[in-house]
Amino acid sequence: MSERLLKIGLPKGSLQNATVELFRKAGFPVTVDERAYSPDLGDDELWGVLLRAQELPMYIAEGILDCGLTGYDWILERGVDLVEVSDLLYAKGGMRPYKWVLAVHESSGITSVKDLQGKRIATELVEVTRRYLAENGVEANVEFSWGATEAKCPSLVDAVVEGTETGGTLRANNLVIIDTLFESCTKLVANPHAWENPWKRGKIESISLLLNAALEAENMVGLKMNVREADLKAVTDCLPALKNPTISPLANGDEPWVAVETIVDRRIVTDLIPRLKRAGAQGIIEYALTKVVI
Repeated sequence: MSERLLKIGLPKGSLQNATVELFRKAGFPVTVDERAYSPDLGDDELWGVLLRAQELPMYIAEGILDCGLTGYDWILERGVDLVEVSDLLYAKGGMRPYKWVLAVHESSGITSVKDLQGKRIATELVEVTRRYLAENGVEANVEFSWGATEAKCPSLVDAVVEGTETGGTLRANNLVIIDTLFESCTKLVANPHAWENPWKRGKIESISLLLNAALEAENMVGLKMNVREADLKAVTDCLPALKNPTISPLANGDEPWVAVETIVDRRIVTDLIPRLKRAGAQGIIEYALTKVVI
């Protein structure tokens, strides 16, 4: 492979579709052949591979890959030394971090980690769970779960340590959370030696900037409107913007008008647009954003 080639790992499985869509929004025209594990990222300087997020930290730490996207949870589980370039706050269910929690059946009578002395716990994060128990002075049997972890409690195990975004699956299985071990999110991480290479570091930093800009744009929209100068203060007082709005004069007969353009949080738009209209704004246009670089 060429020296001017960055080897990047992308998570296969539940995060795959969200990750591919994020890269596309960031400007990388990713195409994925369902029968292959090497997506085309639309950049001759990038070689990508799809692997389970659980595997990626090891391949990156060993230098087989230069960088990749994986969960903070799997970095902790593997105990490897990686450069954490940036947090990428997205998940299969939405734009939020997820939690790894200790949960038990609602009928168990277990109320704290101390009650798990000598008990059996199922989890995918075996090493993390063992360290957590040791920190709390508890000895328990921790076994690896290959899936359907929630369904194993209480018939097969006494407790589970499981990742959750909303807690819905836990509640559906009559489990209650008794402690939170940590919060996790997807991270862009790099091999330390690759990070020391000026070209590779620059390439990774560019990818980080574009991915974060695409994520930031998910939360924002642009607004354009025309406003009489007499109404300008009332209109701009309504606007919570990233920066001061852009105001440009309009040629519109004898009465002075201006064009106002700004970027706002998309969650407030349904309330904001009627307020702008009442304040005197006209010709209001809302438009989607591709990237927002802070």
